[in-house]
Parts: sequence; C-alpha cells; structure tokens
Amino acid sequence: MVGAVPKSPATSGDPAPMAYDDVVRAYEPVLGLETHVELGTASKMFCSCSTVFGGEPNTQVCPVCLALPGALPVVNGTAVESAIRLGLALNCSVASWCRFARKNYFYPDMPKNYQISQYDEPLCTDGHLDVTVESADGPREFRIGIERVHMEEDTGKTAHVGGATGRIHGADYSIVDYNRAGIPLLEIVTKPIEGAGELAPEVARAYVRELRDLARALGISDVRMEEGSLRCDVNVSLMPVGGDEWGTRSETKNVNSLRSVDRAVRHEMERQAGVLEAGQRVVQETRHFQEDSGSTVSGRSKEEAQDYRYFPDPDLVPVAPSAEWVEELRATLPELPAAKRVRIQSEWQLSDEELRDLVNADAIDLVAATVDAGAPPAEARKWWLNELSRRATETEVPLSGLPITSAQVARVVALVEEGTLTNKLARQVVDGVLNGEGEPDDVVEARGLKVLSDDSALGAAVDTAIADNPDAAEKIRGGKVAAAGALVGAVMKATGGQADAGRARELILERLGVS
Repeated sequence: MVGAVPKSPATSGDPAPMAYDDVVRAYEPVLGLETHVELGTASKMFCSCSTVFGGEPNTQVCPVCLALPGALPVVNGTAVESAIRLGLALNCSVASWCRFARKNYFYPDMPKNYQISQYDEPLCTDGHLDVTVESADGPREFRIGIERVHMEEDTGKTAHVGGATGRIHGADYSIVDYNRAGIPLLEIVTKPIEGAGELAPEVARAYVRELRDLARALGISDVRMEEGSLRCDVNVSLMPVGGDEWGTRSETKNVNSLRSVDRAVRHEMERQAGVLEAGQRVVQETRHFQEDSGSTVSGRSKEEAQDYRYFPDPDLVPVAPSAEWVEELRATLPELPAAKRVRIQSEWQLSDEELRDLVNADAIDLVAATVDAGAPPAEARKWWLNELSRRATETEVPLSGLPITSAQVARVVALVEEGTLTNKLARQVVDGVLNGEGEPDDVVEARGLKVLSDDSALGAAVDTAIADNPDAAEKIRGGKVAAAGALVGAVMKATGGQADAGRARELILERLGVS
C-alpha cells in the first residue's frame, strides 16, 4: 500500500513533510505533466547538423545552431511529420496553420538567448491518453487529457566543474557543449489531472510509461530516459478534500526515470502538505529532483508566460499541413501499445498478472520480437523475464540495452528445443553472446557446448557414475528406479552439463538390467 512508503525527507527550509496516508486523507492532488521527447531525426530542428548522441563536445554545430549573425533557420520536415503522427496517436486535433515563436530568456546553453518554440499556436491540441494502474480494488483506468503537442528545439548542456553538488553554486568554472542545442523536441503537455487521490504517483508514472511506449512504437524517438531523450517536468498542487480551488503548484524539472516520476510526485505531495499544515504558503517555483534521497530542492521562482515575451519568429514561415497529408500520416500509424497488449494477451493466453509482469519489466516488445523470430511465447517470456532480466539488473542497464537481440534469443530457444543444448548450456551460450563472442551458433562451436547424446560418448561417463555410486546402483537393481536421478546427476557433472540427460538415464537403466 502507498501508506507503507517511508515519509520523504524534509527539504532544507521547509517544515517536516506530512505522512502520505495523512496527505491523501486531507488533500486532493492535482497533477500536470510536461514531457519532452527528443526526436530521432538525422539532423537538428532548424539546420543540418548531426544529432548522433555522444559526439565530441561542440563538434556537431554550425552557424545556425550557434546563432551566428546572418544564419537563418529552416524547419525540419521530418520533425513536423513526427509531431503530427504523435498528435494523431494521442487523439489530438491537428492545426491547419500554426507558427513558431521566440521564447526569450537567458541561459548560457542557449546560444540565441531565446528558444524557438510554439506558444499560442501549437501544432496538435485537445487529445487524450488512457492508462491503467493497480489499486486495492483492482485495475483502474484513467483518461489523461492532452492540452497540446508542440515543436521546439533543445538547449545545449552545461557542466559545472568543482564543488560538491555538481551545480553552479560552489563550482570552480562551467563548460558548455552545444551539440544538443537545436535538436528537435516535442513537448507534450497534459490538462490538469484530478481525481487520482492516493494513486497520483502511480498515475503519473503510468502516463509517462505509456507515452514513452507510444513514441517508441511510432519510431520517432528511442525515448531513453537515461540519455535524456525523454524528460518529464512534474507539476503538483494540493487542494483540501471537498474544495474547489487548486493550490499553488511547484514544477520539478527534468525528472529522468519512471521511478523518479513516482517519487517526485509523492515527495511534493508530502512536502506541500507539511508546508500547508504549518500555516505557511507553497511558493510557485521550479524544483530539482534528488535521486539519492527522493526529495526535491528549490530552484527558482516560476516565470509566467508573459515573462518570456513570446512573439512570432520572423525568420520562419508558418506550418500549414493539409488535411490530405494528415490523413496520409494517419494511415502510417502502427498498432499502438494498448491495442498490442490486448492482442498479445489473447493470442498468448496470458493472465492479467502475466501481462502485468511483462509491462512492468518493459519486455513486451522484446518478447514479441522473439516470438516473431520463431520462439514459443512461453519460452520467450521465460528467457527475458528470468535470465535476461537478472543480467540487466546485475549490469544496471535497461533490458533493451543488453547486447543481445530478440533473434539471438529465439535461436538459443531453438537450439534447446532441437536438443543441441540443455538449459544450462544455453545459459552459457547467452553468456557468450553478451560477451561479444558472436552469434549463438558461433558460441556453441567455439566453446564446444553441444549436448552429448551418442552412446559412445556417454557410455564411459555412465559406467563411471555406476561404479562411483554403488548404493544408488543397487537400489535401481532392486526396483527403485527413482534413484537413477542421482546417477544422471553424476553423469551431468562429469560431462560439464553437456550430457543428454534422457539418453543418460536410458543407458543407466540398460546397464543395470532394468527395463
């Protein structure tokens, strides 16, 4: 239950936070989520510079994204297409005419001293996304309203060197990498989310996960939160239960994992309730999430829209997608995640719990691709949810980040099914693939991992096992056939797990005169 989660630590300067159970008895949370999806285009939003992640600092820049005098931006058509496809998948209306604006503020990692974004004329508006969360009474569905989907450009990246916190205060100096400046972003802004109550953290997490899966299914982004290609700003306010006026909101910036979205909502609910119960007022501000403690710390007072002095960008022509083009893009939409889950559950005959395990492990697409490559669903699930999930946890990478493909997992399953490998040997093959030793068949050949099944190879090991275990052999001769398991184990040990256990058992019984 949510009430069993330890209370968040107090933020410096704030009263002690309220216990979560007490918060949801006294207050109704109102959420708003602003999610940034970094598009997987080959070039930036307004120039032809590369968007490849991890380049040497300041090598993927040009006069346009560095805002040198006289350089003029040109809109990336693929980014517009991606925005429309996401808007359609979110059940939005697509504008027949919209334009870009300049959002003015000073950041050292924004070369122009303004950001090209969209303000009062976004490309996509008024949609929704349905999510399901588990409650004490079973699954509950929430419809999250989508206010807008608009296009903009990303900022660069500033690193503060020296000091204990990695932030500008106390740093010796700061360095800026402009490679990311100008990369296409889509910002998806929800309408206020009310009525979630104690499930508010889970609803926020489920929404971001569903949005991530949607963008991934559309192929518009790799949505890797650990690399910053999906980031979420979490807005939280509280109003007294039975009230009708929202409280002052805080905005926790750039939350970069699903777990952190959950924790940020929970902490802000507890923190704000503690402030209100102490007779103080909640300050409208941006805050920063602390991964180590699960708390947030104050950033700066939150500007209103007018503080940014938005005005239409004079260097960019309006975007005017035709109705015909929008319908052409609608026809390209793939099977969306919610529909895919329904189909998979039916085809694979999964229980609700089994489907939930796949969703929670972020394994549906991996397992589905393994099945498409020829593996039975049960075997594909077993490998991804057990062995490979354990490897992902050990190496602290996402399941999808393991250096093994669904096709390779399907081949390992096939080698087990055809009798070439035992499950124990198959795990060694997976080790080899993960270590970069090649395809599964290459690992089998190089490591000599094939199952020994011919009588000549097994006979000596069987004879040795019988000679070394006379008590077990005598029991078998006396009719206690179950004792053969001990001898089979000895054969398996002697052959390094490569013996065909079934054939070894047959040979043991033959040698001991048991039919």
